[in-house]
Amino acid sequence: EEEEEEEEEEEEEEGSVYTPLEQQVIQLKQQHQDALLAVECGYKYRFFGEDAEIAAKELNIFCHLDHNFMTCSIPTHRLFVHVRRLVSHGHKVGVVKQTETSAIKASGTNRNALFTRQLSALYTKSTLVGEDVNPVCRLRDVEEGACGDLVSDPPDSFLLCISENWDKLKKQLTVGLVAVQPSTGDVLLDCFPDGPSRSEVEGRVLKINPVEILVPSDLSEQTQKLLQSIANASAQADDRVRVEKRDSALFEFASAMSTVTEFYCHAQEKGSHSLSSVASLESPVICCLGPLIQYLQEFNLERVLRSESSFRRLSCASEGMILSAATLRNLEILNNQTDGGVKGSLLWVLDHTRTPFGRRLMRKWVSQPLTDQQSISERQDAVQEILESDSLTLNSIRSLLSHLPDLERGICCIYHKKSSTQEFYLISSSLSRLGLELQALLPAIQSQISSSLLRDLSLDTADLLAPAHSFLKVLNETAAKSGNKTELFSDLSGFPVLQERREQIQTVVNEIQDHRKEVRLMLKAPALDYTAVSGQEVPCVYVTKAVSRYHTPFLVGRYKKLLQLREQLLLDSQTEWTNFLEYGFGEHYHTMKRAISHLATMDCLFSLAEVAKQGDYCRPEVLGSQRQIMIRDGRHPAIDLLMGEHNQYVPNLTELQGDGRRTMIITGPNMGGKSSYIRQVALICVMAQMGSYVPASETRLGTLDGIYTRMGASDNIYKGRSTFMEELSEASEIISYATERSLVILDELGRGTSTHDGIAIAYATLEYFIRDVKALTLFVTHYPPLCELERVYPEHVSNYHMAFLLNEPDVTTDTDEVQPEFITFLYQLTEGAAGRSYGLNVARLADLTDSILHTAARKARELESIVNQGVSQKKDLQAGLCYEVFRVGIP
Repeated sequence: EEEEEEEEEEEEEEGSVYTPLEQQVIQLKQQHQDALLAVECGYKYRFFGEDAEIAAKELNIFCHLDHNFMTCSIPTHRLFVHVRRLVSHGHKVGVVKQTETSAIKASGTNRNALFTRQLSALYTKSTLVGEDVNPVCRLRDVEEGACGDLVSDPPDSFLLCISENWDKLKKQLTVGLVAVQPSTGDVLLDCFPDGPSRSEVEGRVLKINPVEILVPSDLSEQTQKLLQSIANASAQADDRVRVEKRDSALFEFASAMSTVTEFYCHAQEKGSHSLSSVASLESPVICCLGPLIQYLQEFNLERVLRSESSFRRLSCASEGMILSAATLRNLEILNNQTDGGVKGSLLWVLDHTRTPFGRRLMRKWVSQPLTDQQSISERQDAVQEILESDSLTLNSIRSLLSHLPDLERGICCIYHKKSSTQEFYLISSSLSRLGLELQALLPAIQSQISSSLLRDLSLDTADLLAPAHSFLKVLNETAAKSGNKTELFSDLSGFPVLQERREQIQTVVNEIQDHRKEVRLMLKAPALDYTAVSGQEVPCVYVTKAVSRYHTPFLVGRYKKLLQLREQLLLDSQTEWTNFLEYGFGEHYHTMKRAISHLATMDCLFSLAEVAKQGDYCRPEVLGSQRQIMIRDGRHPAIDLLMGEHNQYVPNLTELQGDGRRTMIITGPNMGGKSSYIRQVALICVMAQMGSYVPASETRLGTLDGIYTRMGASDNIYKGRSTFMEELSEASEIISYATERSLVILDELGRGTSTHDGIAIAYATLEYFIRDVKALTLFVTHYPPLCELERVYPEHVSNYHMAFLLNEPDVTTDTDEVQPEFITFLYQLTEGAAGRSYGLNVARLADLTDSILHTAARKARELESIVNQGVSQKKDLQAGLCYEVFRVGIP
């Protein structure tokens, strides 16, 4: 390292304007142009040129000119902090390490040249795996809650790859999708048709919540605009999605298939996918898998794509309820619509998990509720038992889940062979302790727990964790905790290379000790000994009182040999450590992953029981085939929680029957609670099919296959669509996908255009849902003429309004001023239609000036009187749909 420091100051070689180090950096940069390179130079990592200017700005450190390049540096021990900060701002970072050690270099032919350096790792938002980027965390810190998690990443860090295939004859776009989370080993696959709005892609991106997206350079304009809108959704750079574009040729089927074939035909390890099983995937999926393999190979993280147990279909209709992109947004399932945060969302209400892996699973549960009645019932039984049981065993199981490291990410880091000894010991200790403690609870579990789901999960997890005890037996605890790989293995009988190297070192040490005896005799100084100078052990010197050093030729040679052997031992130990991770642990990876999956499920069940403890929650009755929703005293779960105990949310009754009154037309004053009411119905249905208790006194519903919503009045600049076009596109997609077993929510359809056209479109669309789609439907409107549909379809339609008190009716004063109304909201759903929307009341609440309010009130009265004089709107209602409706495909 001293030599390396000197090398940094080396002057330019004769005939060259660059120093040897600069030339080396230039060559490395040419090979990795898209990455910021952190180059190991002795005790520091240095950035050069433009990389240095970017790093200095992002890291807020000093940058200066050194020879030909701007440069800045960071301490070696703080590498993980700075790499993570650069990566969080969307950069790709390369770590370049010295690949030679000083003693071995000094003995070779390369002794007068530069230290050789190579790129050792690349990092992006989705690929933060390994020793360089994981802070060392001790078991005691985790147990005390001081460290919490081994990594500081967001709960999910998916890398998503998208491919598109356009069929010219059918004029149909098919999208392929593969999402992989290298830090946990999860892999999601999907293949689906999509339309011009890319709503199917959007829904999946929202569910997956990727931190990085891999796309072809010729991605369609519509998809590019969608991804751009998602990437720019956050004002914070470290929250934005990173988009990596690659040559479109890599996404062509022939090229991708060639990559896939080569990758899977060499997969020999246990639990790997066979080539035949992968080759049978849809071609758009193959077109994603090929480029993804090549991309992950750059990071040495491709191994997770071989694991058979990791692959999961994202949108299989048999697996869960469909929640479209609009539904996830409008119902605030995963994030609130105010600032994009979790607070106020359904996930926020339900997530009381104690582990990082439990938190990730809860997100999956919330975004994909169940449709299988038995699975729903099993979850409900488990939640009910946790809620009502006095068994101490359940408390013991839940306490095991406290203060755990991220075991899922930990075992995956080990699987990638990138784990530090400290992390390995921490993960193995936690797994072993969990296994032993569950084993001790087995008799109590079998006798006290009646829920089949809880019992099976507990018993199976104890068996699966059994191999974890053997991991620790191989290791020396002190060495593992300190990161000392040369002393790591407690029994060297299984490591002959290390055994031989140790013997060679001991031989040289013995020779040095024997030489001391000869020197003592020669100098007639029996007390003469080796000593340390300036804190450095110097076994090959003589030292006088003036601390002068003297060497013998024999000691110089032996000491050099000793240093070389010690450095070689370090290299050998690293090789044996990597082999141990691959073979000693690798064969147990899938078993451990399954055990952790069980622990995550138990964590989620305990979390739902925590939710059920809240006041006035009930166990919903979820029926298989019946088409109905009955919710008595239903409340909005998030608003109910936000308001607290002192400001009680007004409960409401909901009754929808597939064969009877299946459509509710809801009117009433602005701000009267219509939107909150329809959202609460949908959220209660989502919670019920997740297996959760719900905020109501009684709930009964048939399983829904999907919930489709159209709410709000926002345009979409990135997609180039107006407010009106956006709402009609959403309505069109709902018509395409909704079935008799769906819940459809339409909030104020038709308000983006003129009143007459808006009424006509809203009327015709709602009639189509009543007569043809036959879904359970909640329709909110400010158009009173739509309430006529109750008279046209009396068996299927009911009119409702949100109740209110009219405190101050319109009054004409002596000065001919018309006073705007003043109303009190009751937030109570009441049968019958409301004649007016009382928008002027909201204008008053918004503090519009009195002169505007009075003018508006007078104008409203004039228009109302014109209508009352007999101007019929029947002609407008029968005018049919305007041109825009046909453009977006509404029948």
